[in-house]
Amino acid sequence: ELTGIPGYKSYFSCADRKGYSGTALFTRREPDAISFGLGDDRFDHEGRTIEADYGDFILYNIYFPNGGMGPERLAFKLDFYDCFLKKVTGQMQAGRKVIVCGDVNTAHREIDLANPAENADKSGFLPEERAWVDAFTGSGLVDSFRMLHPDQAEAYTWWSYRTFARRRNAGWRIDYFFISESLQSHVSESGILGGITGSDHCPIFLDLA
Repeated sequence: ELTGIPGYKSYFSCADRKGYSGTALFTRREPDAISFGLGDDRFDHEGRTIEADYGDFILYNIYFPNGGMGPERLAFKLDFYDCFLKKVTGQMQAGRKVIVCGDVNTAHREIDLANPAENADKSGFLPEERAWVDAFTGSGLVDSFRMLHPDQAEAYTWWSYRTFARRRNAGWRIDYFFISESLQSHVSESGILGGITGSDHCPIFLDLA
């Protein structure tokens, strides 16, 4: 059963398959409009996308697919990236400000994971996946963390449970706040709360002035 948090409006997007995927949004300020999915039936059965329109900006809460379960799933992930980017670039071209928060499931550059050479042939750091993050940042979306902390190393958001990687900080930065270029001047901080445990991911945050 899905429950809310007192003082917050709660929205949930659930996958058709029980116990799989899904996203949630808890917000003090109620959006002007809320929608779920990307508008493509192929991608909208896994609960991966919540779109909240606050008027002065659109917030996307997205859990991007993992491509590590074989070629078919990798193709699904890359097609999801394509569908997402077409929708968001259309909104930005129409003059909307956009914030994209979520697990992108790809580390962008070598600084974004502990062992880049060892993982160059693994999903999450494949050249074709990294090229899509290049496409994000080339389309008018800004990686807010790297905007403020361009050279900060060992800044990760996910660590494998299987290898006890968090003890060694052998992690990956795969969770992002992307913002449209028009919001850059409003960013006061974008950071990683690596000391908070309870998951193989840690929280990230974005402060807008």
